[in-house]
Amino acid sequence: MIKKVQLPLQTSNLVVGFMVWVLISSLLPFMREDITIAPEKVAIVTAIPVVLGSVLRIPLGYYANIYGARIIFFLSFILLLFPVFYISSASTLTDLIIGGTFLGIGGAVFSVGVTSLPKYYPKEKHGLVNGIYGMGNIGTAISTFAAPVVASQFGWSLTVKLYLILLLAFAALNFFFGDRKEKKVKSPIMMQIKSVYKNEKLWLFSLFYFITFGSFVAFTIFLPSFLVDFFTLDKVDAGMRTAGFIVVATFIRPVGGWLADKFQPLFLLMGVFAGLTVAAIILAFSPAIGLYTVGSMLIALSAGIGNGVIFKLVPFYFDKQAGIANGIVSMMGGLGGFFPPLLLSTIFTITGSYSIGFMAFSQVALVSLVLVLWLYYMDRLTMSKEVFDSTGQGIIVTNADGTILSVNPAFTILTGYEEEEVIGKNPNVLSAGRQDKSFYEKMWGKISTEGLWQGEIWNKRKNGEEYLQLLSISAIKDQSDEVTRYVGTFSDITNL
Repeated sequence: MIKKVQLPLQTSNLVVGFMVWVLISSLLPFMREDITIAPEKVAIVTAIPVVLGSVLRIPLGYYANIYGARIIFFLSFILLLFPVFYISSASTLTDLIIGGTFLGIGGAVFSVGVTSLPKYYPKEKHGLVNGIYGMGNIGTAISTFAAPVVASQFGWSLTVKLYLILLLAFAALNFFFGDRKEKKVKSPIMMQIKSVYKNEKLWLFSLFYFITFGSFVAFTIFLPSFLVDFFTLDKVDAGMRTAGFIVVATFIRPVGGWLADKFQPLFLLMGVFAGLTVAAIILAFSPAIGLYTVGSMLIALSAGIGNGVIFKLVPFYFDKQAGIANGIVSMMGGLGGFFPPLLLSTIFTITGSYSIGFMAFSQVALVSLVLVLWLYYMDRLTMSKEVFDSTGQGIIVTNADGTILSVNPAFTILTGYEEEEVIGKNPNVLSAGRQDKSFYEKMWGKISTEGLWQGEIWNKRKNGEEYLQLLSISAIKDQSDEVTRYVGTFSDITNL
């Protein structure tokens, strides 16, 4: 029973964590009525919670593997009580920055669930499960929509205090209903970091999530103030529009995870970054509110699908280091929400326009599209090499002139020759001398006309021992029908 409630419980935990994480940005228009905040400082105040919320994702993901999600969620909600109470009495910009820094714990809990929940489900469901968990992003929409409504009736300070009740309730829920018997993975954190940090896929996934989740967070904290200042909307209307953006990005996330379970995830990422590129270009032209809404919704759709797809890929490639890999990737995603608001604010201060910032974002998304294409083809090459290296048959590859270009490990086992001993030589170094000239003329004649020859041939090992091979030779041709390679595969059939 306890195991069955982990998905809804941990998803609800994420909702609460994200509600707290965006507490300041949701209520900032009301806070600015009582606290003097210069326009150029607004982006800093809203972005500050993202910093700790990003950096803490590494240790929280790691310790979720060590102690289990129950303990980490419980402690996180208890710790969040202090900054929330402090912010409820804030009277200066410094108070908001100090309290906001520690609100980051609410965003950091994301890496707990993506580390814990896959333990309860088979791999073919990891994309969907992490996508459902990622719907906890809706917490940002709830705060963005509900907090201004409550604050307009009761004031922002009392609204903040209501979050204390919510945190206490969920701390209790985790204490009583969290899984005490969750499978633990204990290994030193530095050992896990060393095992993943040289893997280029980790950093590519980090970049991809930096952009997809970063754009989600950036728009979440940027839109409420932007819509009020740029389009002169009232605060509740701006909150509702931002909530709509968050709802779309959140509910499309499990769809992205489900699609990644069914189809090639890298193909889906290509579509994601193509969508982000187009959307950012639309926004770069500073359109009217209608077209701006279209561009924002396209970002919501693309970012939501991308978020779901990436957390299908991470546990697939980093099964044994899921905690630390999830922490690093999700940290980079959180940081992706920190820099864009600052960048947009700085560009606006200098130029009076957001266009350059959005155009820069479109170029980053376009570069990511190119990197996904590169990763896809590198994956295919890696798979081919793994097949080449792991097959039990000896493989020898030559150029069109018959010079050896490559051999596989099975070649060394069967012949005794190391790769460096035969590269650049002719395969006749293996000949036992038992076949006459006419044998080879017939063999090459058939390869020339049919592109393939298969038969038995006597060769010798490095130690001089003769053995009988079952040999196949294939001619590899280019688009102009010219032979570029010959590939020979063979096995020892002497005993047969």
